[in-house]
Amino acid sequence: MNRTELTACIAEQAALRYTPAGLPALDVILEHASEIQEAGLNRKVQLKIRALAIGAIAERLVKQAVGSVWTFRGFLATPRQGKSVVLHIQEFQQD
Repeated sequence: MNRTELTACIAEQAALRYTPAGLPALDVILEHASEIQEAGLNRKVQLKIRALAIGAIAERLVKQAVGSVWTFRGFLATPRQGKSVVLHIQEFQQD
């Protein structure tokens, strides 16, 4: 199963682009910070992750302000010519 849910703010947002198939696509950088209990101890967690929205989700996401916080749901994948993981956003809602 490959499902990811992350509450994060939109840290960076590229211009809306279109795939070769003509679908709108939006690349964003998401930032998350929280405190989670691990092995009985509190641990501060901070991360930045590249994310991608395609289609109607991209058209909705491009209208949101940089710095706004949302809960994103989707799946993780590695780009064809990359080594890092990208969150493919399938839905998002106000946190």
